[in-house]
Amino acid sequence: MNKNINNGTLFVVPTPIGNLEDITLRAIRILQEVDTVVCEDTRQTIKLLSHLKISKPLISFYTQNQLKRIPQIVSMLENGKNIALVSDCGTPAISDPGYYLIKEALDKNITVVPLPGACALITALVGSGLTTDSFVFLGFLKKKAGKMKKELEQAKQVEKTIVFYESPHRILKTLEICKEVFGEQTKIVLARELTKKFEEFIRGTIKEVFDIMSNREILGEFIVLVNPAQTNSVENISEN
Repeated sequence: MNKNINNGTLFVVPTPIGNLEDITLRAIRILQEVDTVVCEDTRQTIKLLSHLKISKPLISFYTQNQLKRIPQIVSMLENGKNIALVSDCGTPAISDPGYYLIKEALDKNITVVPLPGACALITALVGSGLTTDSFVFLGFLKKKAGKMKKELEQAKQVEKTIVFYESPHRILKTLEICKEVFGEQTKIVLARELTKKFEEFIRGTIKEVFDIMSNREILGEFIVLVNPAQTNSVENISEN
């Protein structure tokens, strides 16, 4: 089908994951030019737009209201409005409901233009020291221990670097399950506070990293990276 020339465009705009300098010039221009910004949390987006000296109408869009919002946003696009989709941080649609809006827009023959930019999982991967030629991204793991273990066991079979997100209150339990699934001498990396003042990579075997985390205050959201094929003990565990 040919694009309806009266339709607007949905721009997928990455935002900084911490350091505000990491927004691109193109992202700033798009945010200046669109009619409306669709965002995860209006309070967070207002802070970013205020920093950029941009004022735009905002529409909140998150898991609990997506069914109501999608028809509204698609209708605006069909009526010629250009819209920027952003998340609180990073690239929209990565483990957030932006995927559903993008899919619906494409199903309605609306042009979707994704911009490159900040992405926490890619930033963590390239700084991890684990193999980067191929990887598996699991998003947020299942909450129940049994389901989490099954999910990790399935991912283990591909023998690639596995990347997932984890919260501070679950990280120790998740590391215990990783020891069961991968073995305690498998290399693992925890990344937290990426691009911020207290950015940190904690590298070592699963046992070494578990021992470190068991003896410190646990703060911040984590990106966890593990490679079942890399099992040699790391000589130096670094905390930067």
